[in-house]
Amino acid sequence: METVIHIAYIVSAILFVYGLKMLGRADTARKGNMVSALGMLVAIVVTLLSAGLNYIWILAGILIGSAIGAYAANTVQMTQMPEMVGLFNGSGGLASMLVGWAEFNKYLQHAELTGNSYEPDIFKLIVIFLAILVGGVTFTGSVVAFLKLSERMTGKPILLPNRQIINIGILAIAILSGVIIVVMPLSLTAKIFLALALITSLILGVMVVIPIGGADMPIVISLLNSYSGIAASMAGFIIGNSVLIVSGALVGASGIILTNIMCKAMNRSLANVLFSGFGSDTGAASGGAGQEQGEIKPLTAEDAYYMLEAASSVVVVPGYGMAVAQAQHVVKELADILEENGCDVKYAIHPVAGRMPGHMNVLLAEANVPYEQLVEPEDVNPNMEMVDIAIVIGANDVVNPSAKEDESSPLWGMPIIEVDRARTCFILKRSMNPGFSGVQNPLFFKENSRMIFGDAKETISTMISEFKDAQSE
Repeated sequence: METVIHIAYIVSAILFVYGLKMLGRADTARKGNMVSALGMLVAIVVTLLSAGLNYIWILAGILIGSAIGAYAANTVQMTQMPEMVGLFNGSGGLASMLVGWAEFNKYLQHAELTGNSYEPDIFKLIVIFLAILVGGVTFTGSVVAFLKLSERMTGKPILLPNRQIINIGILAIAILSGVIIVVMPLSLTAKIFLALALITSLILGVMVVIPIGGADMPIVISLLNSYSGIAASMAGFIIGNSVLIVSGALVGASGIILTNIMCKAMNRSLANVLFSGFGSDTGAASGGAGQEQGEIKPLTAEDAYYMLEAASSVVVVPGYGMAVAQAQHVVKELADILEENGCDVKYAIHPVAGRMPGHMNVLLAEANVPYEQLVEPEDVNPNMEMVDIAIVIGANDVVNPSAKEDESSPLWGMPIIEVDRARTCFILKRSMNPGFSGVQNPLFFKENSRMIFGDAKETISTMISEFKDAQSE
């Protein structure tokens, strides 16, 4: 039976790795998700069959969890997906934290039964503490990220006085609690410090996320995802489950890699993201937020049609505004009409566009946009002067020329999609408000820019109607 279990775990690990590889491409991501889910199903079934547990409680948990998951999958809008991912990360962290807490109490019960002959397992005590620490930080940090993304609390950084000193103090208390737990695991003191470690980990999760602005939330979501994987891996060491160790390590490593990629895409270090307070009122003001930089040139959707009809090259730059307007399907329809008209259409996706990693890719995949039409900034920027029209849909910070023109801007040095160099740039927005970072965008006032105000879905639908009317005449 033990051999069968190990073989099943190896099969699960292979499915995880293969599914993760498939997640690297938009056209195979959905199948990759199913492959990984199959691997987890195999691991869960084998573990349950070999554990001899009370299946009534397990079945109840499966039914309740499945009902919650099914409800969320069918009711949560794409605009709410980032905060939903944040809650999922937090749930994983909470589960690992509870496993650590439960296993420590089980450890004490076992020690009481064996008496003085019991030898403390130092390694197990260390991973119990780490599961509690990382799991607690992940849980409360993810809750704060959820509140920021859902705008239930301000998306601006909350900068407490001496916050770094406070955080260091909280972390020191948590580590001291861990040392006492490892050194004196069988004493009443250990129980007290276990509770202290749990409380400090929860507080630390709040303290490390509230100073981070909304513009950095995609990086935070990715980092918290990594934390949840690390916590799960610690839980695997606690209960001696190899497949949980492997899956947690994969999530942790992939999350760290993605976090690093996104930091590079913003030309910032992870330390700068975590500790700079980017997006605060002071930082935004230094970038000219709220300052007029010229005169805008508004355009109607009907007039935009005439320019699109004559275009031979169009680049679409989607942002969070496209998600809010649920405009991905009409964007795809407009692109199809343009291609039929002999126009080359590409979608330029910035790594940090939207509110979570891959947000725009998911939206466009939902609309069946061909993977080959998705390009990254470095692919499209060299030829931007040859682009007839760049259509910016709700994206702000990722097209902000301040990143290359204004050294005083908080965005300075961030690689952007250089739509300001296109022959004409259509900017679809509801208002002149700046992006999530709060930094004003001089693109709005460029000579080649045209502002098209209104709901993006309605605007693009009007353009499509103009094309159809012209074809029917």
